[in-house]
Amino acid sequence: MEFAGLQKTSLIDFPDQIATVVFTPGCNLRCPYCHNWRLVLAPKGPFLSDNTLLDLLASRRQYINAVVITGGEPTLHSMIPQFLKTLKERGFATKIDTNGFFPDVLQRCLPYVDYVALDIKTSIERYPLLGAETTDPLLRTITLLKDGHTEYECRSTVVPGFVDDSTVHPMGAMVAGMSRFVFQQFVPGDTLDPTFAILRPHSPETIAHFADLMRSYVAEVMLRL
Repeated sequence: MEFAGLQKTSLIDFPDQIATVVFTPGCNLRCPYCHNWRLVLAPKGPFLSDNTLLDLLASRRQYINAVVITGGEPTLHSMIPQFLKTLKERGFATKIDTNGFFPDVLQRCLPYVDYVALDIKTSIERYPLLGAETTDPLLRTITLLKDGHTEYECRSTVVPGFVDDSTVHPMGAMVAGMSRFVFQQFVPGDTLDPTFAILRPHSPETIAHFADLMRSYVAEVMLRL
């Protein structure tokens, strides 16, 4: 398979690990606040082959001990489980970021994944605004992670209009019983819909309020502000 690029070193994308972040092209959703929208709408080469990427990762082994696969949407690609298997065989800790809409592919990934970050973008009722025709696959992914043994977090970028007082309780009901939920700040910038580039984010106090609401649904709530 082909990859759209990488960030050589990250100290924040994988808890307690020094990682290289690898980006896959394409996504099934069209989130208007997406910062990686060029990977979604019109991914352009030159792309990295899996062999080229593996050689590059091997050359950086003295600097990193983990690899994060993000996108785009990694589980859009059926070969991702095999690539993760190869990473594990070469001694890397592995993490995958996913929107949860391809649970069958994710299930094939889990034997080779140390950590999953599942994006919970808004309440079920508002997912059609992101291009989702149904949330049934996402609900299957939630059950898969909740009933499984892989360490994970649910995370939500707190975008005004998608995460607010009217959506946090429905979001909590959707993930009830899961182990960890993370709220992270929305940062305006180069977004798919230019109106979100100038959108004023929620205040830290408002996000802390959302966290208080979520604590009645999940075991641990964290903030990344």
